[in-house]
Amino acid sequence: MNKWAILFVSLFFCSVIIAQEEEAKEPVDTIPEYVKIYNKACKLIDTAKYNDAIPILKKVLKENPDFYMAHNKMALIFIKQNKNKEAEKSLEKAAKISPLNYETLKLTGINYFVKDKYKESKIAIDSAVIIAGEDKIDDPELLYYQAMLMYKGKSYKNAIAVCIAVLELKPKYLEILVLKADCRFALKDYTNAVIDYDEAIKAMPAEKPDYNCYRQRAKSKIELKDYKGAIKDWSVILDANPKDEEAFISRAVCKLNINDNTGAIVDLDEAIKINPKNPVSYCNRGVAKGANKNNVEALKDLDYAIKLKFDYGAAFVNRAAVKMASKDKIGACQDLEKADNLGDNMAYKLIEKYCKGK
Repeated sequence: MNKWAILFVSLFFCSVIIAQEEEAKEPVDTIPEYVKIYNKACKLIDTAKYNDAIPILKKVLKENPDFYMAHNKMALIFIKQNKNKEAEKSLEKAAKISPLNYETLKLTGINYFVKDKYKESKIAIDSAVIIAGEDKIDDPELLYYQAMLMYKGKSYKNAIAVCIAVLELKPKYLEILVLKADCRFALKDYTNAVIDYDEAIKAMPAEKPDYNCYRQRAKSKIELKDYKGAIKDWSVILDANPKDEEAFISRAVCKLNINDNTGAIVDLDEAIKINPKNPVSYCNRGVAKGANKNNVEALKDLDYAIKLKFDYGAAFVNRAAVKMASKDKIGACQDLEKADNLGDNMAYKLIEKYCKGK
């Protein structure tokens, strides 16, 4: 073998040895230890293990007090735990380190919102939207609070538009589905409110239903004169909470509208057990008893309703109807005069029809 061949072989083996040594070396870890610890805390937060995450975040901030992301996560935990003053302190620290940070502004807006400080919340949320860029924003949670602020400001149509945009990003976002339905209800668009509440109720976890959606859907159905449908919703609420006075009264009113007077009386009996001093229950029970031609008992209920609320115009009108059915036209007209003086809209028409010249 000539000298050039020997040199080539030597160089080859040297390069192989060097390459093997380089492969044997472990890659250099450039991630700071406090960031690794922070990532562990984030995983705990994602699974709602907030109390476990707090000491880890404190350790992170001890190592690096200027790590604003850890301050933000602490604020998030405090918001979830309804510790809004503590959240505010953490956010102030984050803002000093990074004044125009998107996450800090967003959490500040949320923290103000849950404290009913809507003006301050709007400033922070709008600032976060500007930083994100209105054409590029893709954070459903931020948009939800933006829509909620519109709802609180009674800008219902704009809120609906934001809700629709959010549902394109996250189709089963339950809070947005509910908010869109609430906006429809506020606009008295009851047909679409029912449709939206239907969608929200379908999206709810079976083990954790939002009974307020059933309540609002029932009220929408009453406005649409779908009394049987409303009865079903009030029944769902009462199955979950047998002490819900409003549900008993409202279901009774629905039953009155479909001529189930006895069923209405049963519901109103229950409502009166819950609250014996509500004149509305006695008034409606008096109407139901009158419809069942039990005029004596009907008058007792209506008398008591007026005793509880002396300016109860509807009770005077309903008592007039029972007195008229009992052939007491003078008493009926006197009650209608009282109702008219109280500003009841129906009383004047009934006076014109039954009492003028008589």
